[in-house]
Amino acid sequence: MQVTPPAILAALYAVLILTGAALLKLPVAAPVPISWSDAIFTAASAVTVTGLVVIETGSDLTMFGQGVVMVLIQLGGLGLMTFAVLVLSMLGLPVSMSQRIFLREDLNQTSISDLLVLVRGILKVVLACEAVGVALLAIVFVPEFGWGMGLWQALFHTISAFNNAGFALFPDSLSGWVGNPIINLTVPALFIFGGLGFIVVTELYAKRTWHGFSLHTKLMVVGTLALIVWSVLAFAVLEWTNPRTLGALDWGDRLWASWFQGVTTRTAGFNTVDIGGLHDSTSMMFMSLMVIGGGSTSTAGGIKVTTFIVLLLATLAFFKRRQQLHVFGRSLGPDEVMKVLALTMVSILTVFVAIFLITISHDGDFLDLAFEVASAFGTVGLSRGATGDLDGFGRAVIIAVMFIGRVGPLTLGFFLATRSKPRVGYPSSKVYLG
Repeated sequence: MQVTPPAILAALYAVLILTGAALLKLPVAAPVPISWSDAIFTAASAVTVTGLVVIETGSDLTMFGQGVVMVLIQLGGLGLMTFAVLVLSMLGLPVSMSQRIFLREDLNQTSISDLLVLVRGILKVVLACEAVGVALLAIVFVPEFGWGMGLWQALFHTISAFNNAGFALFPDSLSGWVGNPIINLTVPALFIFGGLGFIVVTELYAKRTWHGFSLHTKLMVVGTLALIVWSVLAFAVLEWTNPRTLGALDWGDRLWASWFQGVTTRTAGFNTVDIGGLHDSTSMMFMSLMVIGGGSTSTAGGIKVTTFIVLLLATLAFFKRRQQLHVFGRSLGPDEVMKVLALTMVSILTVFVAIFLITISHDGDFLDLAFEVASAFGTVGLSRGATGDLDGFGRAVIIAVMFIGRVGPLTLGFFLATRSKPRVGYPSSKVYLG
């Protein structure tokens, strides 16, 4: 039986998770040894750049353990094959055709042409964004924690933010800097750039004109801006007087918190307010945004912004009786629509099945459990506090959902489906729908 590239790629991520868990079990990784369950969950959350935690990263792990988590975040966010190709390129070694095929799957591309150019562009984007992020966050952390620890805090949170992981070294995430302008501008800028996708960022850097952008970049830019405006305004309106979130802050901090929490929802799991204190309506809005996620070839999860836009366009085209989708002077054919429908269906089934399984052993607090599942699928990491209460089965479900969210829901479809040519043709018929 021939093993498909998505299957091999998924296996590589699984190996990386197990390797990370083994490193976290070392005596040097934690002041008090952690269990295998905690180690595997933490490693899985880091590799899938999710950010859901069952231990305190800053206090339950040593600097070595934090370093392991940081490296896993960077490898998981950048992509294993992307990192491997970067190493081969730096060593001057050739990249084989099979490696290019795996890279294509890792970057969610349809062609193997210009992959090496894309990888070099990714490297430039990563180095530039993370260098600027460390420099800016050091302005906040160095005066407070000293040079050594301050630079470490800046480096860890920069990598966590750019890779949309949401891991923080503080028990309340970044709530201590809810009104700090540098934190509220730098961290969101990092995860917005990371969530746009490497293709979009490299095009923004290289072409700088709207007419020169690809259709994918145009859809990502417009979709991301629209979702940011909606999420920020909706969060502010829904939570403005909530004493457990924005209501306890002064007017200026409410604006900063609305901005930060609105933009972090689709991608990174940082928070500057108590997520467990959100209104149910806000939690439902957050769940929808987490399922949508970020962009393709990005460090974010979810069904992706372009998928959501194509779904809306397909719905509009159906009611207008159009055979093709038209947007920005371009058309999308049935192949793209079929892929979007398959991706969305697999995603919905994954979320629903996970919620069903996790509620079998955790009856009650349905919203909290559903919120954790949506956060895991979108590899976001926001939590209403239910993650730490999960038993072994519940943790296994969340790990599986995080894994599917990172390697892509379509990879699950490739596992379940087999490709075969039909030998018999059948007459067409009609089914009444809707």
